[in-house]
This record gives sequence, structure tokens and C-alpha cells, in this order.
Amino acid sequence: MAIIEVLKGVRTHPSAGWIYDEVRKKLPHVSKGTIYRNLNVLEDEGAIIELNVDGVVGRYEIRQDNHYHFICEKCGHIFDLNEPIEAELNVRYAKKTGFKITHHLLEFRGLCKDCQRIVDKNKRKGG
Repeated sequence: MAIIEVLKGVRTHPSAGWIYDEVRKKLPHVSKGTIYRNLNVLEDEGAIIELNVDGVVGRYEIRQDNHYHFICEKCGHIFDLNEPIEAELNVRYAKKTGFKITHHLLEFRGLCKDCQRIVDKNKRKGG
């Protein structure tokens, strides 16, 4: 429950390490292993979603309606995109492949507005 409370209190997509640090503020004797095991259980139960950034860093969020994400390739920030899911993709690819598709995940990648400004500023400076 402490993990769920932490995730409900943020609008970001925190790492397991960050979640551990936050839970320890309320439960100082909790171990990292306990946090990781419970993250896996919560994901298996469908209560949370793990987002893999470049297959290395897991980020977590409370399970919500299916939605798309944008990941900044410079700062790593993950943004929720409030656009309708294209459910027709499931139907189209199920027909095309014969697979039983229950849902799909889609992420967009590039530079967020802040990182774009930094890159543009550096270009103007000649860097």
C-alpha cells in the first residue's frame, strides 16, 4: 500500500530507487528487495505499469486508462500524452497477423520543449 500511496502522489514516472527512497520516509526499515518484489507483484496484478526506458531503467505509474507516452531522449523525462488510443490498430493488426491482440503500447521519442531550447541555444552559441 505504501508503494501505491507514493505513486498516487506523483505526476511523474519514478524509478524503483526513487520509490524506495520515498517509502523509506514512512517505513524506515523496508529493504530494497521488498520494494522490488512488491513492484513486481503490483505489476503482475495490473495495479501499476512498468515503463522501460531504453530497456535499462524501469519507471512506474499507477495503472490508468491506456495512454501513449513521449520520452525525451536527452533528459529522459516521460510525459503522458492525453490523446485517444487508436483501438483500430488492434483490430487491423489482429486481422493481418492472426494474433489475438488485447492492447498496444506506443511511445513517441524525441526532445521535450526544455531540451529543444537548450539545443537551440547551444547551436546559436556555436556549440
